[in-house]
Amino acid sequence: MRTLKRIALGIDSFVEAFAQIALLAMILIVTLQVMTRKLFHFVLFWSEEVTLLLLVWFAFLGIAIGFREKLHLAIDSFTAKLPASFNWVLDKIIYASTFGFGLYLIVSGSEFTVLMNESTLAATKLPNSVIYVVMPITGVMICMYTLLQFIGIDTRRHQGVEEGGH
Repeated sequence: MRTLKRIALGIDSFVEAFAQIALLAMILIVTLQVMTRKLFHFVLFWSEEVTLLLLVWFAFLGIAIGFREKLHLAIDSFTAKLPASFNWVLDKIIYASTFGFGLYLIVSGSEFTVLMNESTLAATKLPNSVIYVVMPITGVMICMYTLLQFIGIDTRRHQGVEEGGH
């Protein structure tokens, strides 16, 4: 179990670093775009497209990190009044549903990626699939986190966030 958690944390560290770099790159590109437009009346032809691409990747990786940290929406006022055994079963159902969502992202994202591989983005000439390939990656990460959480491995790296009542 420890080896599995270390592998997951290694992959996770890479993904989290990529998301942070994507955020920094978006800030720099948008700042540069605004400065060149206002000061020189010149727009970098690729800036909006690259920023959009980074935003999509940042958002989807953020979804996976949110599942890792158990930051998904939960309303505990009702379930807190139920017996612990019922909440244990409910948690397993939630894990199964989350795993199903991850599988949906893998399947749909793979289909979109293949479908969009033939066309290219206007400015950078990258295949359109670079936007969609993050969907199956996010799905794999969500499935991985869900399986680890299902077997009792805590995937949270930032323990400052309190969990709900059950």
